[in-house]
Amino acid sequence: MTTNAKEARVTRVGEGDFEARVDERALDGRANKRLVEILSEHFGVPKSRIRILSGVRSRDKVLEIGP
Repeated sequence: MTTNAKEARVTRVGEGDFEARVDERALDGRANKRLVEILSEHFGVPKSRIRILSGVRSRDKVLEIGP
């Protein structure tokens, strides 16, 4: 995840791997919250179905997107 980007977007970079650019600073969890919003829009699932499993304080994250 890249924070403080000019525009928010999700790009597929491999089988099951995505790169996200978030238009929010990594301060007080705001970037993680925005990441969940962006992924919710991208995959068409409710925000409540997206969980950060590991990497809450890292650029590299493992997420679970439920049905």
